[in-house]
Amino acid sequence: MKEQIFTKLKINSITLKNRFVVSPMCQYSSRNGNPIKWHYNHLLNLANSGAGLLMIEATAVSKKGKITHSDMSLTNLENFKNLKKLTNFLKKNSDIKIGLQISHSGRKGSAELPWVKPNTSLKNRSWKTHSASSIKKEFNWPYPKEMTLVDIENIKSSFLKASKYSKKLKLDCLELHMAHGYLLHQFFSPISNKRIDAYGGSRQNRSRFLIEIAKIVRANWPKSRILGARITGKDWIKGGLTIKDSIYLTKKLQKIGFDYVCVSSGGLVSKTDFKPKPNFNYDLAKAIKKNCKINVRVGGMIEDINFAKKIVNKNEVDLISNARKYIYEPNFILKELSNLDPKNKIVPNQYRRCYKI
Repeated sequence: MKEQIFTKLKINSITLKNRFVVSPMCQYSSRNGNPIKWHYNHLLNLANSGAGLLMIEATAVSKKGKITHSDMSLTNLENFKNLKKLTNFLKKNSDIKIGLQISHSGRKGSAELPWVKPNTSLKNRSWKTHSASSIKKEFNWPYPKEMTLVDIENIKSSFLKASKYSKKLKLDCLELHMAHGYLLHQFFSPISNKRIDAYGGSRQNRSRFLIEIAKIVRANWPKSRILGARITGKDWIKGGLTIKDSIYLTKKLQKIGFDYVCVSSGGLVSKTDFKPKPNFNYDLAKAIKKNCKINVRVGGMIEDINFAKKIVNKNEVDLISNARKYIYEPNFILKELSNLDPKNKIVPNQYRRCYKI
């Protein structure tokens, strides 16, 4: 049986050489929002992994949309020029397709670097965060400002500006971050959104801000390229988002003209009903794929390549997303391909003998 995971996938005019995607991994190492030498080495290694698509880390659409002071951002001409240098470098040295995830942290912003004090709000050089409602992320975090209608319009403009810069970068893919407890997720979840205006209450109202941003970006992003969103399958909290909510949102994105959703879950708060286990987002992604006519990408501890091959072969998902696996086992695709198809064109000739058993 032919392994579909290693076959090409054409989305609009962009052809991915296989179904493996390198997930966006925040490095918290930018200076004034700009990539540094670390990013060049880090991303080039990932670009030469054999995957079909490389997603550059979550990139803030505004200064207050950062998680930490050291986040990458795309808010001004300086950010654009530096990111352009990085993407040109990657394209020159690899044939991998390149995507960018744009995001706003909301109440998860103004945080310490994760290797300094994980999941901790800044005490020095902090900033006032924004959210759907003035509800703390955790008991020891500050209250965010409940966004006014003016705030909402300003952030919509920030996403538009970032998408215009992304278009000029000539990226293959653009992704909106609607998951992991960041601002758009905060609006969608009934746990963090207690508004009583048009942006709160019903599922339709809670998704309004997400849909408005999605429409703005869709109108600006070329239809020849790939457009997607990372969404939350469920909150893993009683009274939080469920699979029905994620299917509802996916159908809305599908109607707008999005090409895929990447299914994740959790991230809104630390204490949930979630118990880590392999493939924990698989059932959520499978349900979305079954109920929606859109490409579905899934990640979340999908470490077993045989399991990944199985669910793609069965058309239960279209793309497999990994992050940490590319760090601790960077050549797992090349190894698998070398044994499966000795004549493939992805494994460098110089490496072929390394994988022979």
